[in-house]
Amino acid sequence: MSVSVLYMAMSLDGYIAGPNDEPDNPGGDGFMRLHEWFLGPDGEFARPSGPAGELYDEVMDAPGAVLAGRRTVEQVDHWGGDHHGRPIFVPSHRPPGPSVANYPLVTYVLDGIESAMAQAKAAAGGRDVLLHGAYTAQRALEAGVLDELQISQIPVLFGGGRRLFDVLPSRIELEIVRVIDTPRATHIRYRVRR
Repeated sequence: MSVSVLYMAMSLDGYIAGPNDEPDNPGGDGFMRLHEWFLGPDGEFARPSGPAGELYDEVMDAPGAVLAGRRTVEQVDHWGGDHHGRPIFVPSHRPPGPSVANYPLVTYVLDGIESAMAQAKAAAGGRDVLLHGAYTAQRALEAGVLDELQISQIPVLFGGGRRLFDVLPSRIELEIVRVIDTPRATHIRYRVRR
């Protein structure tokens, strides 16, 4: 059975993007600091050693589909229509721009987050659905369609930017499933209690 999982790196003060997070500066100032835990010395993606490497493998291999917010996908031009070969579902209140026609793996879903998640889980073929985007994560929590959160807590204070949980409709209880502590990050996996 497919499980929906939000994978997100976050500063200790709750930011997933630095200041000046705009289309010409995706992730804002200092954004890559949140991802240094899986970057090699040359700044390229690299599998870390030890338990963090196992998490890296999980992030790369477990998802069968991606559900991402419109702001997220537009900032990265829908990953060029290819997020590691997985179908991408975008919940939105309005139809996509014309460039999406060039990306057959990208589907805009106009009838709500619940429908988008159902379509993503069906497309995932029993594998996980990887969720991207703060606003989308908040809406998925609100709708009860986000199952787990994998948060990589980075030992830095941003002091400004875009927060992961800026506005939640109500209190949400979580259960800690796993903790992987490394010198570069503490990775905590939570299950949403229902």
